[in-house]
Amino acid sequence: MIGQQFVNGVMLGSVYAMVAVGLTLSIGVLNFLNFSIPGIFMLGGMVTGALIHVGVPWPLAVAGALAVAAIASLLVERFTWRWMRGADHFVPLVSSMAFLLLFEHLAIAYWGSDMRIVPLRFAGDWRVGGLIVSIPQAAGLACSILLIGGLWLLLKYTRLGRALRTIAEDPETALVLGVDINRIVPIVFIVAGLFTAFAGVLFALNYRQVHPFMGEAVGLKGISAMIVGGMGNIWGSIVGGLIIGIGEVFAISWFGADFVDIIVFGFLLLILFVRPTGLFRGMQAARSGI
Repeated sequence: MIGQQFVNGVMLGSVYAMVAVGLTLSIGVLNFLNFSIPGIFMLGGMVTGALIHVGVPWPLAVAGALAVAAIASLLVERFTWRWMRGADHFVPLVSSMAFLLLFEHLAIAYWGSDMRIVPLRFAGDWRVGGLIVSIPQAAGLACSILLIGGLWLLLKYTRLGRALRTIAEDPETALVLGVDINRIVPIVFIVAGLFTAFAGVLFALNYRQVHPFMGEAVGLKGISAMIVGGMGNIWGSIVGGLIIGIGEVFAISWFGADFVDIIVFGFLLLILFVRPTGLFRGMQAARSGI
């Protein structure tokens, strides 16, 4: 029983980790907390479910959801970061929150506010040593590991990664060194949006239910995972996501659903009291080596 709960917690934690990575990219590179992330998570899940509902094969539905998320991320970049970066620091934050509300209410206007079931069934489960692992869970976990590993390699060893680290260290210096910020920053938003939307896709395929406000709770857990792991540290965000996911599953099993948020956010407060920088050294991505 404990082993099965641990497996379920790892699978849920991988969703939180993907959201935390999307948030960490914005914080680590741009020093900008993108409040539209929960809305992009919702779009990933809702668009996937809607396309599957009308008969689109699930691989194409996933691709369509990621395309919508990329477009939404570009809109957020254009009308928050680029348009308002010269304003007071809180203005882009507020405008990104406005995008969250916009995405949620567009979803309500188009699909309604009720929970929708994703009509998808995968044949069979895998049984490993008495543990049951569904095909979407295993595939989602594998994809999460590959994507995060690929992101780390890109940021660590490519020219784009060096440019991002330079922007994170000092945007003015990056301009002097010839880094085209107006070309690089949209890439950050797109990558963060794709990671977040893919987390929404995994949630929809695994739990087979979506609704317009599904991103809010997950967004809070993603922020918690980022803080627990250390803000600006990608590997810390992954560890934080897994801790939050495993802790949530065991909290439900041992204490019931009513105590989940008390335990999860109580743990977050404990971490902040004991180690305010998080379990790993919280710093900007450029200085942490990602």
